[in-house]
Amino acid sequence: MPTTVDAINEKVKRESAFVGKLVEEMEKVIVGQRYLLERLIVGLLANGHILIEGVPGLAKTMAVKTLAQAINTKFQRLQFTPDLLPADLIGTLIYNPKSSEFTVKKGPIFANIILADEINRAPAKVQSALLEAMQERQVTIGETTFKLDDPFLVLATQNPIEHEGTYPLPEAQVDRFMLKLKVEYPSKEEEYKIMKRMAMTDKKISVAHVIGPEDIVKARKVVDEIYMDERIERYIVDVIFATRDPKSYRMADLAPLIQYGASPRASIFLSVAAKAYAFLQGRGYVVPQDVKTIGQDVLRHRVIVSYEAEAEDRTSEDIVKKIFEEVKVP
Repeated sequence: MPTTVDAINEKVKRESAFVGKLVEEMEKVIVGQRYLLERLIVGLLANGHILIEGVPGLAKTMAVKTLAQAINTKFQRLQFTPDLLPADLIGTLIYNPKSSEFTVKKGPIFANIILADEINRAPAKVQSALLEAMQERQVTIGETTFKLDDPFLVLATQNPIEHEGTYPLPEAQVDRFMLKLKVEYPSKEEEYKIMKRMAMTDKKISVAHVIGPEDIVKARKVVDEIYMDERIERYIVDVIFATRDPKSYRMADLAPLIQYGASPRASIFLSVAAKAYAFLQGRGYVVPQDVKTIGQDVLRHRVIVSYEAEAEDRTSEDIVKKIFEEVKVP
C-alpha cells in the first residue's frame, strides 16, 4: 500500500480508539443488538439519518437515548402522533401584544440527536417539515431560516406490524435515510440476560460521557480521508446499476421483480457508509467486505419491488442479497 494509505491507517487507528469505549458504555444498557449499536455509530460518523424498524419492545428507543447520553449531546425525543402539527416540531411565531411584534419560539427540532418515535404516525405536513430539516439541515419559521446545530441526526423508529392510525412514509422521505435497520428478536441467552438485568421496579444504569459533539465532527473529517480504491468505487457503481438493469449483469430473472432501482443517492451513501464502517474496524482503507456488510442497510429501502415480486413473496432484501452474490467483487 502507498505510504499515504499507511499514514491514514495509523491516523484512523488513533482516532477510532473511542469506538470500543462507546460500544462498551451502550452495552451497559443494551444487551446484544451489536448490529444495531454499530449501525447507529456508522450513521453518526457518516452524517446520515437512520430509520429503525422492529416490533415493540426491542430497545430501539432505549438504544438511541443511550447513544445520546454516551456522546454528551443535546437530545430530543419526539413521540409522533396523528394530531401532531409542524409547529410542534420546528417551532412557531408568537405575537407579543405589548410590542406588537412576533417573536420566534424554536421547537424541539433544535437539538443534535432527534428521536422520531413511531414516525409513520405523523401526517404528511409534519413529515414534509421534517424532510427539510433532514435534507437541508435547516428549518424555516415564518420568513426566517435557521441553521441546525452540527452534528444533526434524525433516528426514526417505526412499527411494522401495526397499521391502524399510521401514514406510509413517502418514498422521497424514506430515500433521505442513509440506513434502514431491521431489528430482530434477541437470542434465548440474550433474553435471559435482559430479564436478569432489567427485571426491577427501579432500574437506573448510568452511562458515562465518552465523547462530545465536537469529537464527532472531528471523526467525520477522518472518515472522509479513508482510502477507497477505484476498483471498489467501480464495484459500488456496478451494484447500484444492477438494481436498475439486472439483465446487464446476467440476472435477467430479477428484472420483473424490480419496479424501481436505487437512485444516485444510494451510491453516495454506500460509499460514505463503507468508509464509516472501515473506521469502526480501525482501518484507513475500505475493503469489498465493508461494502457488502453495510450494503443491505443502505439498499433495502431503495429497491422498490414489483407486484410480481410481492406475488412470489420476494422482498427487496432477497433481491439485494442476490445482487451482492452475483456482481463480481474486485
